[in-house]
Amino acid sequence: MKLEVTGLTKCYGTTRALDGLTLPVESARVLVLIGPSGGGKSTLLRVLGGLEMADGGTVKINGHALLPDAAALQAYRRKNGFLFQQFNLFPHLTAHRNISLPLEKVHGHAPVRAREIAAQALDRFGLLDHADKLPAQLSGGQQQRVGIARAVAHQPEVLFLDEPTSALDPEMTAEVLELIQELAEAGQDIILSTHEMGFARAVADQVAFVAAGKIEELSPPAGLFGAPRSALCQRFLSRVMRY
Repeated sequence: MKLEVTGLTKCYGTTRALDGLTLPVESARVLVLIGPSGGGKSTLLRVLGGLEMADGGTVKINGHALLPDAAALQAYRRKNGFLFQQFNLFPHLTAHRNISLPLEKVHGHAPVRAREIAAQALDRFGLLDHADKLPAQLSGGQQQRVGIARAVAHQPEVLFLDEPTSALDPEMTAEVLELIQELAEAGQDIILSTHEMGFARAVADQVAFVAAGKIEELSPPAGLFGAPRSALCQRFLSRVMRY
């Protein structure tokens, strides 16, 4: 995965969520975004995923430029997968239908083929026995696994994950992080934000420290966690890794 992000700006009213952000990544399977809450990680993910348009700057992912064109952005989004902090499952649909419905309506699969792919995705993540359950009948970890299964069922080029464990308890967090690591090891390109520093250190090829709408530091995990150069990054890591 190659990223060419230059001079990215995004404002919400008077709040400057991205402030001339530049992010050059020549090659990475997994890019992890870390940094303080409100620093711009989620906004950056949404812009990279084509869910938000920047006010200024340019974005290229694997040589593909994101342009302010509705049809082009829709086609781009269809090629990728998304999972955000909340599970965002349809509460009135079973786990199986939560996966098969987007395959039909968004990706154009025939209903029979969509059901087959959905069953394969559930089986891959150990959820086939829960296929006919509604989200309310599943644990938080199971719901998030269904969300991941839905995001990868159509074999996305890039999987975008925004703090995918923020709503989970420690045991469920470990379960979901192991699943994400398995996806990375299987070759899935991933861009994710997380507050789990141990996980970021273990799974990332590149780690970007995002603060105040800018990339304050970008390096492989050994360098960023072992000897951070930025004073902001040093202070952040000294706090979050103290205990």
